[in-house]
Formats: sequence, C-alpha cells, structure tokens
Amino acid sequence: MTIEEAQKRVDAWISQFEEGYWPPLTNLARLTEEVGELAREMNHRFGHKKKKKNEPDQDIAIELADVLFVLLVIANEQGIDLGESLERVFEKYRERDSDRWMPVQQESKS
Repeated sequence: MTIEEAQKRVDAWISQFEEGYWPPLTNLARLTEEVGELAREMNHRFGHKKKKKNEPDQDIAIELADVLFVLLVIANEQGIDLGESLERVFEKYRERDSDRWMPVQQESKS
C-alpha cells in the first residue's frame, strides 16, 4: 500500500462517522498515547523495565501501525500529502547528512 492509498483508506474510515476528524490537539494526544504504548513494549523487551507476570506481550508491529494510523489522521485533518512531505524529508537528509557517516564499503568480487 502506498502512503497515498493509506491516507485515502484512513479518510474513508473516518468519513463514515458523523463526528469526522477530531481536533488537532486531540489527535496529538492520541499520537502521544500510541507512541507511549510502543515505548512501553520496547522498554519491556529491550530495556530495563520488565513486564509484570500477568502482563501480556504486545505486538510491536501493531503498535507501530497504530502510530502510523494516527500520523495519517493528523496529515489528513491538516490537508498534508505525506508522500510529498516524505520526499522532501529524504531530500533534506540527503543534503544534510550525505557526508556525515561512513558509507558501507562494497566488497569487491575477484
């Protein structure tokens, strides 16, 4: 699925409800909640904070997708084309960081 398709699917989902898109700060709070859920699971798996015995594992892929969904919601509500914006970010990183790190050395085939 492309970013454009994802934004359209999110819009179709939200448009079926009378309430429509929530206000920007509510969506930001939702994003913060979802990032917190992702952070909690990452910390349980890879950090120092261990789960309680009765606490179930969460699916990191689903937690990431929850974050992405809310990002798509925010972009739609703000009229932002995330595909175009991502292209601009790649260009920014290319210009700013192209000489920042060592490139991967390709092994020569002899």
